[in-house]
Amino acid sequence: MLNELVRYAQTNLAGSEPGFTTRTVRWLVELTPDGCLVNVLPLGDDKGEQTPKCPEMHNMNAGGRAHFLVETLQTVALLSKPNEDPKKVAGSREKQAFFSEMVRQASVVAPAIQPMASFLENAEQVEILRGRLAAEKAKPTDWLRWRVAGIDPLQQTEVLNWWRSWREADQIKGKTNEKPKRGKAAAQPLFDSPPAGMVCFLTGEALEPVATQPKITGLSGVGGLGTGDVMAGFDKAAFCSFGLEQASNAAMGEKPVRECVDALNHLIKNHSRKMANTLVVHWFKEAVRPEDDPLAFLFEPPELTEAAAQNSVRQLLASLRTGQRAVLGNNRYYAMTLSGAAGRVMVRDWMDRSFEDLVARIDQWFSDLEIVARDGGKIAPDPKFLAVCGSIMRDLKDLPAPTATTLWRVALAGLPIPQPLIAQALARFRADLIDDKSFNHARMGLIKAYFIRKGGDHQMSAYLNKEHPEAAYQCGRLLATLAGLQRSALGDVGAGVVQRYYVAASQTPGLTLGRLFNNAKNHLNKLDGGLAYWYEDQISEIMSRIQDRIPSTLNLDQQSLFALGYYQQMAANRAGKNTDTNETTKGDK
Repeated sequence: MLNELVRYAQTNLAGSEPGFTTRTVRWLVELTPDGCLVNVLPLGDDKGEQTPKCPEMHNMNAGGRAHFLVETLQTVALLSKPNEDPKKVAGSREKQAFFSEMVRQASVVAPAIQPMASFLENAEQVEILRGRLAAEKAKPTDWLRWRVAGIDPLQQTEVLNWWRSWREADQIKGKTNEKPKRGKAAAQPLFDSPPAGMVCFLTGEALEPVATQPKITGLSGVGGLGTGDVMAGFDKAAFCSFGLEQASNAAMGEKPVRECVDALNHLIKNHSRKMANTLVVHWFKEAVRPEDDPLAFLFEPPELTEAAAQNSVRQLLASLRTGQRAVLGNNRYYAMTLSGAAGRVMVRDWMDRSFEDLVARIDQWFSDLEIVARDGGKIAPDPKFLAVCGSIMRDLKDLPAPTATTLWRVALAGLPIPQPLIAQALARFRADLIDDKSFNHARMGLIKAYFIRKGGDHQMSAYLNKEHPEAAYQCGRLLATLAGLQRSALGDVGAGVVQRYYVAASQTPGLTLGRLFNNAKNHLNKLDGGLAYWYEDQISEIMSRIQDRIPSTLNLDQQSLFALGYYQQMAANRAGKNTDTNETTKGDK
């Protein structure tokens, strides 16, 4: 998994380098050649603009340190919230002094940023900048970069080379002055410092591992920290082994770690989708055009035509199998499901499959979910993945992360649907019936898919199947027909047959359907001859399928078949279809 992230960085992020990172920068400050403020410009959208090659300071926990060139407004301009804690303001001043001193030192060998050093030493100019930012309603935590006399310091080789040299010297100095750490286990360490010959988990090369790893950002919405989270962290004695400290317990070199972190940060920013309280990032070994990305169909099915997503997937699958898209056929896809937990990145799931397998699984997913629309006329549109997840919950925001992860793996690995999820879907189906809400297409498709993926001959069809062998399915059809008969005879009577009797009929049909069947005679007497005869034929046809097999009770699977029979009969009634609609499926599609 980590190796694939490193490979992604090497292929797609040529600028990945230790000591540098990509930041979302919100403001650009323009200076004159003599170090006076010219303008303050917002960058990108409300969140800012992605800026690569920003110097990243190490050992920020030491206190009083600041990043070089690109920093927050709180550090550079001393912009603070009203009534800010005086200790925090004092800390910002200390960091600003550090920032200014670094710029001053760099300006000695890089004259291009001499105006920037002069600006930072001029308290009046800094105050003007702070006032301009306050007028723009900027946030203290926004990031800022510079344009000095029309030049971007981040593009100046001598500036970046100074930072590389300063960083290397400071790291050596830090190792020389390193003090023993407290709070560790009492056991005698095996090494005074991590051996330089440790094998890197990412490259297999012998090297000196990094002590701490850069942070992954972008997980604050799924349990992560706003300041970032680490992929490999060992901040407690119980996490450490063999006397090693911190990230030495998972030995990785500085360069591959930087590539791994940059890759994941880039994927989170550009190729991720939130799913419940998790984030799914995915990518391909070889670049794929957006119109050829089957995962895009899964999340956002095209809506130009009915069943457009499935048709698009099938066309792509056919081109792979006939050799028309040989390059894609040899491709692979990778997907990670992430969340944050106490400052650490939690990897909930990892997938590594061939591109053709991915396309085939998504085609199977849409095929299994295929269900007649509630009006009975056509197949319902392909559902978005999150619509399927939400079909088992009262509200999508209540969807637990493990449930979303399970359905994600079900969809992309072709696995059976766990029965507890169908129990939830069935509960929501009953609740909506009682509340007289519209049928949920994704929910009905999920119940149908459950039987297909379970295996066995369940004779599942998107449309009504009058010859279905299960008595539970036929009992559902019977209740739908009796409900239609009541509406035809009595009109809108408020709480009808379904609202009053569905739960009992779907669980104990032997005790309920007989009573409803007997009452149907009274309803038939209220209809004219033609409509009465039609309902009699409908009821007789269904009873001929059930015969004397009305079950006394139904288990969960049988209750699900009952629900499908009820729904598909209702859809057929609404469409006016009185024949086995399996024969017309192709024409409708």
